[in-house]
Amino acid sequence: MNGKIVYDKPGRIRFRCGAYAFERELETAIQEALLRNRFVLQVEVHAQNGGILVHYRNGHRLDVIRLVARMNPRTMKPLENQIGTEQIDSDFKNDLAKLVAKRVLYKALLPTPIGNAMIFLRGLRYVGRAVKNLFDCHLNVEVLDGTSVAACLLQKNYKTAGTIMFLLSVSSLLEDYTRARTKAALTDSLAIKTEQVWVVDGDVERLMPMADLQVDDCIRVRTGSIIPVDGTIVDGEANINESSMTGEPLSVMKSAGATVFAGTVVEEGTIVIQVKAVSGNTKLQKIIELIDHSENLKAGVQSRAEHLADSIVPFSFLGFGLTLLLTRNITKAVSILMVDYSCAIKLSTPISVISAIREAADCDITIKGGKYLEAFAEADTIVFDKTGTLTNAEPVLEKVIPFGAYTESEVLKTAACLEEHFPHSVARAIVKGAAEQNLHHEEEHAEVQYIVAHGIATTLHGERAIIGSKHFVAEDEGIVITPEQQAEIDAKSGACSVVYLAIGSELAGVLCIADPPRAEAKQAITMLRDAGISNLVMLTGDSEQAASRTAEMLGITQYHAQVLPEDKHRYVEELKAEGKRVIMVGDGINDAPALAAANVSVAMSDASDIAREAADITLRGANLTELATLRKLSERLMKRIHSNYRFILGFNSTLLLLGLLSVLPPATSAFLHNASTMAICAKSMTPLLKQEDRK
Repeated sequence: MNGKIVYDKPGRIRFRCGAYAFERELETAIQEALLRNRFVLQVEVHAQNGGILVHYRNGHRLDVIRLVARMNPRTMKPLENQIGTEQIDSDFKNDLAKLVAKRVLYKALLPTPIGNAMIFLRGLRYVGRAVKNLFDCHLNVEVLDGTSVAACLLQKNYKTAGTIMFLLSVSSLLEDYTRARTKAALTDSLAIKTEQVWVVDGDVERLMPMADLQVDDCIRVRTGSIIPVDGTIVDGEANINESSMTGEPLSVMKSAGATVFAGTVVEEGTIVIQVKAVSGNTKLQKIIELIDHSENLKAGVQSRAEHLADSIVPFSFLGFGLTLLLTRNITKAVSILMVDYSCAIKLSTPISVISAIREAADCDITIKGGKYLEAFAEADTIVFDKTGTLTNAEPVLEKVIPFGAYTESEVLKTAACLEEHFPHSVARAIVKGAAEQNLHHEEEHAEVQYIVAHGIATTLHGERAIIGSKHFVAEDEGIVITPEQQAEIDAKSGACSVVYLAIGSELAGVLCIADPPRAEAKQAITMLRDAGISNLVMLTGDSEQAASRTAEMLGITQYHAQVLPEDKHRYVEELKAEGKRVIMVGDGINDAPALAAANVSVAMSDASDIAREAADITLRGANLTELATLRKLSERLMKRIHSNYRFILGFNSTLLLLGLLSVLPPATSAFLHNASTMAICAKSMTPLLKQEDRK
């Protein structure tokens, strides 16, 4: 595995392999592979930054380096500690194949008496469930199923009873599959997996399990590590990436006295944090509890198909009773039970939904259940997070403002020359901006000095050159920024973040860094509005200026800036209270409560783990126009389901009428009913989208 050593002390070494060196699912596998060696005492692995921290026995430093270098994540597999969606899909296919094969083999190989006896014993289970529901005062589909099977068994019509039970088994299998797949997609895996922390006690540091950590303990967190607790910095300073919690795209400098939250990342620097909240009391854990509560509410809602099927059951029994009362003919009465509407409704609906979910997957959209497709089709409001959703969260250089005798090119060239040594997101934006303008520079300065969380200092042509934040340049370095210069910066920078460059004792210029909208964002907004979603809202933790500018560029008329996570959640709840059906689209931990609260929620492909778990839908292709594709798919799915309902009601009503008129015997009615059920299921498997809809 390629990487570099970023910390090297006797008995402890940290490797940095890069953010895309291995997937999060491989963290445990890498950890256990290293721990299998006797000289390895402890391992921490973080996929977010490709970090591997190894504690080893003295004298085995080279062994550890060779061991890590030989590791190849491409040949490794995640540990099978939980069932994934691929395994569930495979099990479903196998179970369905077994069900069909068993029915075919039984009919072909078993003698008729034995086959009938087995059907009778299986039928008793359906009858038993029906009786139990009646005792519980529930007149539902299970009662109708049990009565249908019982009527066939009483008439010794074992073939029809077997067919009914086979179709019901397929329906049950489909329902279990959908439920299991949804549960797997909603696993509670979190970004924070820290099991041990370094506790600072005076001049001594010791490793302690997270479970033993107490409020007011002090822990040290270093570059590249996730902060595992809520607390206050008591020593050191660092650039901390809080985009997952606040939505701000750029890291912020924090020093002694500042508050930090669990789930944020130390990009550069080392800090000592006094713990204020651990375990279930952190802000992150409170967000997770809110998500769990919302998910439990969602899981208790029955599907429309089940409601419709259950509502028809009393009419089927009413028809059976009236026919038996008026005709005194058990055969005609049983014909009513042989042609029940619920079987086709219950079977065709999940097949339509699963087919649509599979079709969405072909369009790089992952959906956790059919009810979310229905909610997406019925939604009239969509709420967007800004950073990382409507924007890429990748800063770019927007403009350069020179001062004094310097030109734009000179300011940008000098800034790129200094920043190229430190590949942070802002530095990359400046270097890339210079390259796009073909500003090639030579090393004309002395060795650069990187001052953590502040900026860069060096000597250029005999003069001190510095670049960084206003705090660093003006307050720490004493560079005078005149009111006229600041007014010009404020007027021209707009919603951009500003990096200051000073040469000698004067301000040479500033560089404006922006987080622009995604290339397809405006098109996606237009497509969604054309698709009937008229109420489009943007929520962001970013500044008022940045929010206003982004909204104007995208044609969004309603937005709210400097919004906290709980505010996003509350706003979604208020929209729902007004009768709105809300889609929430986000990507960060700060979006997770709002994602859970919405009628249906969508996470971007590069969203945080907790946002993906909270969301009902994930855009794997990271293209916002997929939302419009999903709208078409969901609307056409609902049209198909309603069309199926109309066909089922019409066709089966015709069979009932023909049975009452003695035109069709019960066996023929049952055959036509089952044949129509299979036909409508086959139709439900056909694609909903045309080729041009997938572009």
